[in-house]
Amino acid sequence: MSDGDDIKDLNGVTDPIVPIDFTPNIEESRAFSYKFKWLHVFVASFLLVSVMAAWFVLTARSVFVEVDPITAEISIEGGTSIKLGQRYLMRTGSYQVTLLNEGYHETVTRLLVNEEQSQTHPFTMRKLPGIVSFSSGNLTDARIRIDGVDIGLTPLLNVAVEPGEHQLSMSKDRYLDFGEAIIIEGRSVPQSYEAALEPAWATVSLNTSPSGADVLVDGEVIGSTPINAEILQGQRDLVLKLAGHKAWQEEFDVLAGQDFSVPLVELEPADGLLFIQSNPTAASVTIGGEFKGLTPLEVALSPEQSHQLTFFKNGYSSNTLSIRTQANEERDITIELDPILTTVRVMAQPEDAELYVDGEFKGLANQTIELMAASQQIEIRKAGFIPYSSEFTSRPGLEQLISVSLKSLEQARLEQIKPLISSAAGQTLKLFYPGAFTMGASRREAGRRPNENLRDIKLERPFYLGLKEVSNAEFRMFNKDHSSGTLEGLTLDNEAQPVVRVTWTQAALFCNWLSDQESLPHFYEVAGEDVVGFNPDSNGYRLPSEAEWAWAARTDGSGNQLKYSWGNELPPAENSGNFADISSQSYLGDILFNYNDGYLATAPVASFSPNQYELYDMAGNVSEWVHDFYGAVGAIGGVEVDPLGPTEGQFHTIRGSSWAHGSVTELRLSFRDFGEEVRDDVGFRVARYLEE
Repeated sequence: MSDGDDIKDLNGVTDPIVPIDFTPNIEESRAFSYKFKWLHVFVASFLLVSVMAAWFVLTARSVFVEVDPITAEISIEGGTSIKLGQRYLMRTGSYQVTLLNEGYHETVTRLLVNEEQSQTHPFTMRKLPGIVSFSSGNLTDARIRIDGVDIGLTPLLNVAVEPGEHQLSMSKDRYLDFGEAIIIEGRSVPQSYEAALEPAWATVSLNTSPSGADVLVDGEVIGSTPINAEILQGQRDLVLKLAGHKAWQEEFDVLAGQDFSVPLVELEPADGLLFIQSNPTAASVTIGGEFKGLTPLEVALSPEQSHQLTFFKNGYSSNTLSIRTQANEERDITIELDPILTTVRVMAQPEDAELYVDGEFKGLANQTIELMAASQQIEIRKAGFIPYSSEFTSRPGLEQLISVSLKSLEQARLEQIKPLISSAAGQTLKLFYPGAFTMGASRREAGRRPNENLRDIKLERPFYLGLKEVSNAEFRMFNKDHSSGTLEGLTLDNEAQPVVRVTWTQAALFCNWLSDQESLPHFYEVAGEDVVGFNPDSNGYRLPSEAEWAWAARTDGSGNQLKYSWGNELPPAENSGNFADISSQSYLGDILFNYNDGYLATAPVASFSPNQYELYDMAGNVSEWVHDFYGAVGAIGGVEVDPLGPTEGQFHTIRGSSWAHGSVTELRLSFRDFGEEVRDDVGFRVARYLEE
């Protein structure tokens, strides 16, 4: 049996399964196979866009952009915006909006989308000007004004005029003015206006006998008679003049368009002209008992008549004469008047004083002199004495005596010194005779600042100092347009409140203005609008020096110096001043919690008790500019006499506390501040030296 037969016999099948060798590939069986498809990318992108769109819709705001006119084209840039009907979906933020519409200015503006879910933002576009033409009928060169602004002469074509209601006026010499309200449509729409100007004159017919007289209207010659003159409307002065005849004059009310004729004017022959002089001059003249004036005098007299002339003057005998003139004749006459004399005795001290009568030297005053029986100026003079001057009228037949004792200049000067004076602005100033004191504060004093060095001061020059700070009303006499403004809704600009928001230079110029009103020399030297120096010898108005201010604030006349205006301890006594108190705690930081003056900002000047020298608001209300430049002080050695501070600097010194101060440092009278710009708590008061 063959091998094949053996296999068939063993398996019972004709085709046996023959096994082969097999080794599995373990690594290949574990690998993962993925095939990329574009469908997956599309799905992922769709999901991402859907999520972002949903996020935008949920976080966006519904915005309605309301534009006048409604036909405007709207363009929005600067972020994502989706238009849904008449509204936009936009996230909060800032967008640029561009609006376009024919006949309107292009508008580019900002749109701020806030957190409100649904919101409306209105915009109004500005119309382009209208294109307007103007004419004045058959006339040309009529002056055109729109709202009072001259725009040219007619005919005037294609003028750009802003839309809206305007006042049109046309005017031309010798024509009545025309005016009316016009409505300009704008949006480059052409419009035209025409006005027929009416003549502003009437025709006046004039004739004289004899003819040929010059015709003058309001002093201007317009022709000669007979004449039909075109005379402008109004009250007119008509004069007719012809040589050898009296002028004819009449006033007429001329109405435009209402012509009229003046009845024939019969001109009268001219008077004789008489020129009268007298010795002395200024004699009174009467003609036929009627007063005509004082010599020298020119009078017209009716011809071919006798006229009685009488001359008289106080201290002189009267004189009378008769005169006759011819028509159109000119004559000159001179009249002599005799003086009436009377004897007067003059007695004067000192004995060598001199006598002057009507400015003429008459010798030593002690004499008996003949004076005219009239009013005359008597003067008695001597060098070093105040002259005596008086009107004196001697009386004939009476014994008369003039007795005078002259005052020396020094005596008169002392008598004229006033303890209180008033400025041209109505401010009251008090005279002070200061002395020596120590300015500044000890290093051990609580609240002391480094700029408060101790200084030995001696004030030798007497000075006047304003009792009150300068008020708004007083300052506006110098600068009518000044405003002190407002604070927290409260005005600082009432008449009685102290002026604030003024620079040091404005305060100095106010002082010079006060000096001008009283013919005093300027203290401050000015170039243009700048103060460039000062004259220490001037007794004109000025700002107080820092030393004067400190002396008036701190000394008490008994050798003591005050720490605060009310004494040496806190808190302030009631009615001590206007400081930072509980009434201003909502606005200021450092305040006096146990004090209430009732004012948030400035109070009317002099609302609180004065200090020891009757000066108001030396502490509180407003701080004050003083004369001195701000600079290093103290440590120079020796006593400073009448110091006026550094000669130059950028800043000026400010003294005293204000309504905004409430700390220990600021409330002390030695507190020094400085500045350059205006402040709403800084004003000033005025001072001046006593004239010596």
